[in-house]
Amino acid sequence: MSAAIRIVVIDDHHLFVRGLELLLPEVSAGRATVVAATGDAAYAAGVVRHAVPDLVLVDLHMPPPGGIRAIEAVRRAAPRARVLAMSGDDDPEIAVRALLAGAGGFLPKSSDPASLLQPLLAAIDGWAVMPGNLLGVLVEQRRRQAGSAVTASLSDADRDLLRLIAAGTSTVEIAGRMHVSERTVKRLTAALLRRLHVSSRAEAAALAGRAGLL
Repeated sequence: MSAAIRIVVIDDHHLFVRGLELLLPEVSAGRATVVAATGDAAYAAGVVRHAVPDLVLVDLHMPPPGGIRAIEAVRRAAPRARVLAMSGDDDPEIAVRALLAGAGGFLPKSSDPASLLQPLLAAIDGWAVMPGNLLGVLVEQRRRQAGSAVTASLSDADRDLLRLIAAGTSTVEIAGRMHVSERTVKRLTAALLRRLHVSSRAEAAALAGRAGLL
């Protein structure tokens, strides 16, 4: 017999909560049960302390103190419980804020309650659950952060050279703009590529794009 899954829902949409209460036990053959719920984010910590859940679902769009604060409170009150943020819109910014606050994943509330079982099981097993579009946003943010970290130590002259390289400017054109010889441009370019830990102009251009220098 699989272990029971105790779920707490922090959500002020009563019909949605009621749907979870009715459907989750049915689609999980009684394994997943909503053991407590509250529509007031201020009571989130107290509810999870009392209910001792395995999983906590938190709606991000709640009246003050709001879903983000509720996630932070739940993480402090029940650090072993997995937390999934939920929202009725597709705004990736608030989803990212929820992940930074301690949520282990994000699920759109547009999902049919019957289709939530597998993501919930995956979350309890330690997987980060999120839709593909949000994953794309996170990957792009990570790329930009990595690019920014690498380019942060560059001098203004290096940044100017990198922008010219990223724009596809030829060695001859760069030499003319910088009022130096082509040999000097090649030397400066080689030194810049080493500092950026890349092996070609194309890779340098991609890095400049990720760092927001273009």
